[in-house]
Amino acid sequence: MKLMSFKLEDAEKYGVVDNSGQKVWDVLALAKAADKEFPATILAGIESDNQFYKNVRELVEWGEQNGKDEYLHSLENITWMAPIPRPSKNIMCVGKNYRDHAIEMGSEADIPEHIIVFTKAPTTVTGHEGPVEAHADITNELDYEGELALIIGKKGRDIPEQEALDYVFGYTIINDVTARDLQKNHKQFFIGKSLDTSCPMGPWIVHHSEIDNPNALAIQTKVNGEVRQDSNTKHFIFPTEVIISTLSQGMTLEPGDIIATGTPAGVGKGFKPPRLLKSGDQIEITIEGIGKLHNTVN
Repeated sequence: MKLMSFKLEDAEKYGVVDNSGQKVWDVLALAKAADKEFPATILAGIESDNQFYKNVRELVEWGEQNGKDEYLHSLENITWMAPIPRPSKNIMCVGKNYRDHAIEMGSEADIPEHIIVFTKAPTTVTGHEGPVEAHADITNELDYEGELALIIGKKGRDIPEQEALDYVFGYTIINDVTARDLQKNHKQFFIGKSLDTSCPMGPWIVHHSEIDNPNALAIQTKVNGEVRQDSNTKHFIFPTEVIISTLSQGMTLEPGDIIATGTPAGVGKGFKPPRLLKSGDQIEITIEGIGKLHNTVN
């Protein structure tokens, strides 16, 4: 089941992509027809209780069985939003989590012994098919980073690695767009990672029950149709269980928290000479079992 947020006639909604992959069920309209109350957003649903996914699935099954096709909308007629359009916290991100990426950005000496963590501001988030601002007035080195992201589904602290995946609600795709020059100039990651629209996310969230192993997913990034990144999450230095457990040591993770797990080799800055983004570039990130995130630099 693919959970997505969208706009229709300027109204913000969320829904479930139907079996054809061409339409989306309007969950709140369908719930009203079924005389049921549902959270107003996907984030509110994740925060509410662990029955949200089950309740949505049962509601959609009711709609299918009762022929409620009037609550289906073509994906061609909607405006995509990030599944969580405005996170309640900064997005947590893991740096240099693939050996080859750490080397391309420096040398073998840059391969981390401990997890590198930084964050992106909530205002960075934009959706599938949304524009990525070039910010040409403040950066000449805009770059792409295709990443698997996980959404925390229940509150936890000091989580053991063997229980970590029990705290995941689902998975999505993030493009950790980065202004490399700002990142270098300010000697840290936050400013270079937090420009508006620098966190495309989507196109939807896939529930954890549909991903057997998040540490064994093919991941690929194309720019203007050319493959730039082509790897697999099996090459993580720190797998998802370690990331979740480490972040939760002494710090409470909460439902709706978003964690980006790092990018493989092939970023624009890693080429010689660098192959950075420019206005008009098309970025397409595909992750096995999840889908395809597409955005254009403007």
